[in-house]
Formats: sequence, structure tokens, C-alpha cells
Amino acid sequence: MNCRLLFVSLVLALSASWADGAPVLQPAAPTIQASALASPGRLDLKLPLEEKSVRFAVIGDNGTGGKPEYEIADEMAAYQKIVGFQFVIMLGDNIYGGHHSKDFERKFEDPYKALLDAGVKFYASLGNHDNSNEVLYKPYNMNGQRYYTFKKGDAEFFVLDSNYMDATQLDWLQRQLRESNSKWKIAYFHHPLFSDGRFHGPDLDLRKQLMPIFEQYGVNVVLSGHEHVYERVNPQHGIYFFVLGNSGELRYHNLRRPSSEMAAGFDTDRTFMLVELTADKLYFQTISRTGETVDSGILDHQPKPPQPNSTASQ
Repeated sequence: MNCRLLFVSLVLALSASWADGAPVLQPAAPTIQASALASPGRLDLKLPLEEKSVRFAVIGDNGTGGKPEYEIADEMAAYQKIVGFQFVIMLGDNIYGGHHSKDFERKFEDPYKALLDAGVKFYASLGNHDNSNEVLYKPYNMNGQRYYTFKKGDAEFFVLDSNYMDATQLDWLQRQLRESNSKWKIAYFHHPLFSDGRFHGPDLDLRKQLMPIFEQYGVNVVLSGHEHVYERVNPQHGIYFFVLGNSGELRYHNLRRPSSEMAAGFDTDRTFMLVELTADKLYFQTISRTGETVDSGILDHQPKPPQPNSTASQ
């Protein structure tokens, strides 16, 4: 295909993806690799970059210190220059193997140096391969806590420790959600409640504990790692679910297909995700190690759940 035909094909593909603001429900067609593009302005960006929006990146199961982790980090840094996201959420398994200072350098500080130098903050959750002492590691911004919250604009993030979901943490979560007045409520933790991964699958006990709370208090989005693939799950009880556990580790062809729960999936390379929140929309774009957009779309902000009648409990 000559250059002119390639350019026309790309223009038509982008136009079709965003016609009438409709969401892209299937993985996007392969695009030119970001590493081969001449400048950051020509990256395959799907986000609108609206004024006053909240923008962030997502990684999970990243901390290998291997070449693919560094390549993902390079793609993130290239997109950060045009997206301007100021924070990254981490879905657990932040450091595999040893947890000495050299490990943190090789598996976090070195690969993400460009982002750290640009002032991008990372907010970690704990995975089953993590050491609990990671809560004291300042660049993870956990402030010594296994579970915590933070706010960005009109979004509040509820970071949980799914390794040990005891009554104390559940009580804390209910209290935090009940008192939150943020429009977007986003929870993230390591073990997925819904997953078509063959190796682990969904954590049904955790689902039983958390879903009633998420539904009652109007959680909008839930993100998890653990399964070394990317998956977007069809909304469950009105909540959007993502699994992204392949920013460093990967299990090839690990997704069960066909699946009634899977809206999109990718299990042949590493990925990270970009998210942009506006007043009433969530835009997302999932990008592979080679710069391919493997999934993207638009999700509407859900209406608030009906509140219990306060007089009924008196």
C-alpha cells in the first residue's frame, strides 16, 4: 500500500471510530507503532483532552525489571507529553522477586525515570507478590497504609488491599464511600472480581464481599490486575470493570473465548491504559508495548443508585 492510501485508510478508521460520539466496543484496528513515529504529536491518541478533565494512566503486574516493562514505560512517557497525565495507578505486583534498594531502582525508578522526572505521581496497591513494606516506599504514595483514598478533581480513588480483606477494611471502605461526595468513585486493587483468565479467574469470595458495597454506594469503575492479560468486562450491575495485569508479566492466549462477560480482551503482548474523566464521560485507550491501540471507547457516567429511606431505619 502506498503512503497516500495508508493516510486515507487511517483517516477513515479514525472517523468511523468517533462518529456521533459512539463508543468503540471492539479492539481497535492495529496502527503504526508509536516507537516508529517521528514526533509525540503523531501518536495514535483517542482521548479528547477536554479542559479541566482528570487524566491518568494504569499499569498492573509491571515490576519485572525486564525489557518489556521498560518498553511499556517508554510508550507511557511518549503519551504523557501530549496527554499531560499527572498520575499513574498501580494494580499490584509492583515488584517481583527481591525488595532491596537495587530492585526498586531496576524495576521501578529506572524504567519510569522520564515520568518521575516530569513530576508524575504513582499510587500503588499491593499484590500477592508485593512486600507489605512497600507501603513505606515514598514514590508509591501509600503513606504507610495498606488501603487509602485520594482525590483528583471530581474523582475519588479507593485503593484496597485484596490480599487480606478483613472486617476492619470493609468497614473503612463503607465509611469512606458513604462520606464521599465525588462524582466519580473509582476502586482498584489486585485480585479481579470478574475475569475470563484461565490461570486465576475471578475471586468469587472477594466478589461476594465487595459487590454489595460497590452497588450500594455507587462505585463507577473497578480496576484490577493479577491475571496477566487485558480485559474489559461488560458492565456488571451497572459498574464498569477492567483487568490489566500485563504491564510487565504476560500469559499468552490466557483468555477464555467465547465469553458472555468479555467486552474486549488482549493476551498477546503487554499493555497500559490511558483514562480521561470529564463531567459525564470516561474515555479510555489501552495501548500495547509496540504502540498498538488494542481497545478504546467512551463510557457514560452512571446515575446515582437510589438511597435507602432514612426514615425506614429509624
